[in-house]
This record gives sequence, structure tokens and C-alpha cells, in this order.
Amino acid sequence: MLDYKLLAALAAVVECGGFERAARSLGLSQSAISQRIKLLEARAGAPVLQRASPPRPTPAGQRLLNHVQQVRLLERDLQQDIPMAGSDDQPARLRIALNADSLATWWSAAVAELCQGQALLLELLVDDQDVGLRRMRAGEVAGCLCATPEPVAGARSVLLGHMRYLAVACPSFINRYFSEGLNAESVAAAPAIVFGQDDQLQHRFVSERGFAGDFPYHLCPSSEGFVRMLGAGLGWGMVPALQISEELASGALQELAPGDGIDVPLYWHYWRHGGRLLESLTGQLVHQAPRWLAAPATN
Repeated sequence: MLDYKLLAALAAVVECGGFERAARSLGLSQSAISQRIKLLEARAGAPVLQRASPPRPTPAGQRLLNHVQQVRLLERDLQQDIPMAGSDDQPARLRIALNADSLATWWSAAVAELCQGQALLLELLVDDQDVGLRRMRAGEVAGCLCATPEPVAGARSVLLGHMRYLAVACPSFINRYFSEGLNAESVAAAPAIVFGQDDQLQHRFVSERGFAGDFPYHLCPSSEGFVRMLGAGLGWGMVPALQISEELASGALQELAPGDGIDVPLYWHYWRHGGRLLESLTGQLVHQAPRWLAAPATN
């Protein structure tokens, strides 16, 4: 039998990002948390944590964390079906990984009704859509929104739609760098704005138009700040059309390649045995996402 006090200690260390904060969250001493992790490793016959900053789960730890996530959700179903005296009646909380652009545009409206109706609390971890699935592999989250179709072991994925990204800049920036249009010289000279080191949309846009080589870029890990930098004339960048409809209508931002863009698929990943709450969230997303995302292409 698994000792769930030991598993709770493991989950707290990973979710809180350290032993001290995990101890505070569980109302224990840091020494008690360390002892529980050591005992868990002794019983598992393998390390469950990489002693880094922050601590990261080992492959064995990842499997245990995946199990903890699913048990928490299944316990909620059981408590609803068989109310027990002394059971924890706290609101449900789901840890979800998603990309910043979805959070800045359609996500909140899509899940609001379910969160209100189910008294659901969300803990959102923001990652680029191309790398968010690593949170699922690490057992840190119950669901993930990303661009990768293949689910991790024990999970399912469903395509919600496509988010269209446009290459835009303010008029003064376009006049300065792209007065002769998009060409190798203008791309090499014009600073881009990139969300983070994992953001390859600008590189993909340039590559698909036959322009090779490096280009200068700012790093701005904020969806709102990204648009503000574009409006200030600091660079060009790929932005969801959903996010800049007003700027495009007013002319504050203009497309570098009118009518052309990049469609990024968004897949929702969730645990196969995650209980009714996770199934309800999945149904809500499947139903609501098409209001904002382009429908999947059909053959």
C-alpha cells in the first residue's frame, strides 16, 4: 500500500518549489518533510527528487506525482457520492499549464461558467505552447494546453482549434524598416520581439518566407507587455489576431504580410482517469473554445 502522507510531501515539495515552503503548506517542520521524502525513496528503491533549485522529480517521482494528481480528483468524486464526517470540504483546485496568449485572450471566458458553478479554483502555470507538456510529464498539473498532439502516458488530448498569429508592427516601425517590403535585408535589420527563448513563431514566420540567418530581437515574457512594445515601435512580432483586433482596426498596428499568418493548433491534454471534474472542464473547453479559435482543418 502506498503511504499518501509521503506522497503528499513529494507533491508539496514540487508544487511549492522547495522543502521550506512545502513544510509551511502542510503545517510540518522542514525536517519532517525531508524525512518523509527519504522514507518514500527508501520504499520506492529509487530517488524521487533531483536536489536542485527548485527540486525536480526524477522519472520515479514523476510517476508518483501523476498518481497523486489523479487520486485527488477521484477522491473528490467519492466524497460527493459518499459524504463522510470529517472529510475535507475545501473547494477543488486544479493546476493547469497553458500558454500566455490563451490566458490573455479566450481562456477566462471559456472556463468562467464551470469555475463558478463547481466552486473550482485554478492554479495556472504559464508556459509557451510548444513546451507546456513538460508539466504533465513532471506530474505537476492535471491538464495542459499546448501545441503538441501526442499525450503523455495515462493522458488524453483533444484538438480545440487553431489560434491565428499575425506579424505586426506600428506604422512608424514599418516605414523605417519595411518600406521596401519583406526581404532578407529588412528582416536582418529590423528588431523582432520574442516572448521567450522557447518562442519560435517569429523564426518560423521568417523561415517560411525563405529568409535564413539570425535577426536581432527583444525578449518580453508578457502578452500585454509584448503588445505595448509593438505599439511603442520597438520591434515587430507575432501576436494572436484575437488580442489586437482594436489595434488593427484603428491602424495602431499593421500587418507586415496582409492576409498571411501562422495558425497554431491548441491541444487540451488531461489525465485519462482524472474524475468527473476534469471531464467537465474538458467538455466545457470543447464546447466553448470554437467561439474564439478557428475550427480544425478538414481533409
